[in-house]
Amino acid sequence: MRNKLVLAASAIALATSQANAQESTGAPDTSQQAAPANAAGEVRLEYEKFVLGNGLEVILAVDDSDPIVSLMTVAHVGSAREKPGRTGFAHFFEHMAFNDSENVPQGANRRDIPAWGGDRNGYTTRDRTVYYETVPIDAFDKLLWIDSDRLGFMINTVTEDALEREKQVVKNEKRQRVDNAPYGYVGEVVAGALYPADHPYNWTVIGSLPDLQAATLADVREFYDAYYGPNNATLAIVGDIDIAETKAKVERWFGEIARGPEVPDATPRPVELDAEARLMFEDNFAKLPELRLVYPTPAQFDGDETALNVLANYLGSKASPLYRQVVEGGLAANVFSFHRAEELAGELAILVRANAGTDLDAVLAAVDAGLAEVAAQGIPEGELLRIQAESETGLYNQLSTVRGKAEALTIGNEFAGDPAYILKTLADVRSLDTSDVERAFAAHVAGQPRVITSFVPKGEAALAVDKSEVAKVWIEEVGEGSADEEVSQGKAAEFVKTPTKYDRSEPAFGELPLSKTVPTWKADLAQNVSLIGTTFDETPVASFIITFEGGTRLDTDEGLGTTALLTSLMQEGSATRSAAEIEQALGRLGAGYSVGANSDGVSISGTTLARNLPEVVEVLSEIIATPRFTPDALSRARDKQLSAIRNAQANPAAIAALAFDALAYGDHPEGRRAIGTIGTVEGIDLQALRDRHAALGSNGVRIHVAGDVSEAAATAAFAPLARSLARDAAPIELALAADTGVAGNVYFIDVPGSKQSVIRAGRLTVASDSPEHERIEFANQKLGGSIGGDLAQMLRIEKGYTYGAYSAVSGGRVTQPWGVQTSVRANATGPSLEIIRDMVAAYGQNFGEAEADLTRNQIIKDTARSQESLGAKLGLIAEMAKYGLSDRLVEERQERLLAMSVEDFRQTAQEWFDPEEMIWVVVGDGETQRSAVQEFAASLPGEFIELDTDGNPVGE
Repeated sequence: MRNKLVLAASAIALATSQANAQESTGAPDTSQQAAPANAAGEVRLEYEKFVLGNGLEVILAVDDSDPIVSLMTVAHVGSAREKPGRTGFAHFFEHMAFNDSENVPQGANRRDIPAWGGDRNGYTTRDRTVYYETVPIDAFDKLLWIDSDRLGFMINTVTEDALEREKQVVKNEKRQRVDNAPYGYVGEVVAGALYPADHPYNWTVIGSLPDLQAATLADVREFYDAYYGPNNATLAIVGDIDIAETKAKVERWFGEIARGPEVPDATPRPVELDAEARLMFEDNFAKLPELRLVYPTPAQFDGDETALNVLANYLGSKASPLYRQVVEGGLAANVFSFHRAEELAGELAILVRANAGTDLDAVLAAVDAGLAEVAAQGIPEGELLRIQAESETGLYNQLSTVRGKAEALTIGNEFAGDPAYILKTLADVRSLDTSDVERAFAAHVAGQPRVITSFVPKGEAALAVDKSEVAKVWIEEVGEGSADEEVSQGKAAEFVKTPTKYDRSEPAFGELPLSKTVPTWKADLAQNVSLIGTTFDETPVASFIITFEGGTRLDTDEGLGTTALLTSLMQEGSATRSAAEIEQALGRLGAGYSVGANSDGVSISGTTLARNLPEVVEVLSEIIATPRFTPDALSRARDKQLSAIRNAQANPAAIAALAFDALAYGDHPEGRRAIGTIGTVEGIDLQALRDRHAALGSNGVRIHVAGDVSEAAATAAFAPLARSLARDAAPIELALAADTGVAGNVYFIDVPGSKQSVIRAGRLTVASDSPEHERIEFANQKLGGSIGGDLAQMLRIEKGYTYGAYSAVSGGRVTQPWGVQTSVRANATGPSLEIIRDMVAAYGQNFGEAEADLTRNQIIKDTARSQESLGAKLGLIAEMAKYGLSDRLVEERQERLLAMSVEDFRQTAQEWFDPEEMIWVVVGDGETQRSAVQEFAASLPGEFIELDTDGNPVGE
């Protein structure tokens, strides 16, 4: 029976952490615990909780809507438990825990779970470390085996080789996410200024590279022994399970793990600033100046937490005085605000990434003027109602997947003592009135000391807020490789196995779940307006996509960026209502929307409480029919687009992607920068946007909907819009992409000071509607389709050069590229290029029956998991409608996969995966890496060519 979540309009019934709990201290009991629904039928989150003899708290919940299961383990330890000199260790240990354990083969976690069709990962915060996996139900026992062995039997398998390799992986993660990213050091600067040196939040979760390099095996053992006992963790299992059977399995696999030492509860340590702190930093990668204001707030579960969450939502909304002062005042494209309350302390932040060349003193003055308006005028009742309605939709989105339920249950249990705490958060939001929010604003924000950071482009220090001190940031020097960076996976550890009561060898698979295409219904609503939908009633929400055929490829060269600018303008309101009024109207219906475009179409997408779908479509119809064609709206939309262009110029991965597309496609529309250039976007006027808007629908319209809505209800909701869009439609003529004659060339783009090199290499293949496209997808899977793929296993697991390496073929109506993407440690650029070249060249030759079986197994099993979410179902039916695919798409795809012979795989790989036919783009530090890339280029038949960051040959 499918589990459904239902919410009535009356008050929400809540489970308390004590009243309904019947916890054992020994073997699992059979008690039922849930957050109950009252007679009116409110949210019901059913689960059972029990405690093993070793202290592990276990929560089980049935969700049989798909044949999958999710396991999540939350260890109550994060970076706040680290010692000075060992910052980043909690996150580093998370990485170590994914390696080996006594009864699980070396590398099995990262390699085998993807091969079983699963998804696996983890994350670390200041207060917790989370491990999660979702797999088809046939791999459930295997997952229990791996997870229990990680928690109870991993420490004896940690070797010096594994330690040193994982150091390089984590250091690469920091380089990719922090050191080589615009504004990457903001977190470090804010934490150091907001919290005293002896406060556990004074450093970032990822820590410092010198501290990571100093970690020893003794440190790993000490951390494990102190914090990784089962009595310091919560395990949740959610999915297509039988409660009684699962209880017995949990006792078998987890019950014999030894109890750890008691971990003392953390004591909240909220901070107060004596005075305002102002810091500035010249950012090597930033193209726009950024202002951030951070206010200290209380720890989680403080009485003001919910009010501060609502306040942050309001401050970042289009109805906020901050938006009016900053965005409508022409200083920036947007204002963002968030509140984060954690175990020891909280912080509320306001972030503005200003327009190019804008003095941040002016931005600060505008923000303060907006805050003064909030103090004087208070919080509008309509905004509180919007946030309350949106919170209901947000709750359903959180609980719509097995992983989302598992995360809510584990974190609620571990930190609030209540697995169903997520229900209380919604009740708390709905219980607020505006005076609660205003009181929290007065207590924690209005006139309070704060940390102000100015991150400005290198050489533009004058844009920083006046009287700012230069922030101190440790920056790694890029140089030649050192001995401690040359690592390998090494040999498996030699150890004496811990005696166990049960056989801990790998269990067998269960019954293989075969997937089916979601049932769909279709209707022609009006001339050249079609509807396709699927009903899915697990949660009372509906998601939709309205697609107008013909996207950015319809832009002229002179008007490049017009379609993208129109999509931005369509988020600035309508002819009769402002953006703030539209935001509030939709928000009070529990809905939101976005407008975007790719080369194939313009799409309006959104999610709403299903009961409000007709009203939401009515509001969107207003935006579609009469966008806000005013000079002010155009100015704001243009600022957003120019900011996006400049942000792309600051991102090495985006630089590589744009250069690759231009090289692969040449003069074809796909090779252009769809978002436009600064010059073309500045030249687009209102008449050009009106003309582009008038063409919407001239090539046909497709409407897609998925969720708790019937065919009749969806048809009734969308029919008026469809009638307004009805018109003759002309098919789009698609130009074929011609050979640009650059295969085998190696292109280098110098971004001085880069701590990593971005590698993007590939070639054009076929369009998505070609049968060959699917075969390329299948053949690529083992090479780079997941963390278990050959590329990641070699470049990350074996060599420690990167945080991740993947390959894929993209989708679209015209010829699509296949390629390899990774970011590697700067001084490993040359070896990484050679490894990729050699692996790609040998892949087809070495593809045998074992590789074919693994590929078939992984893709078929992954289908069950990847179709679970409402968004995935919507994406599937949108793909079916776009390409006119069969109603049995999933079944027929599986049949074609199983019919592929080893020779079919081999021929596909050898035809398309050829390093000499690939275009190679490398973005990195020229001073240290240019010669290595030149040397690599000599091994290929093409030339070495250096480009600037706009993709133009240097010197031209």
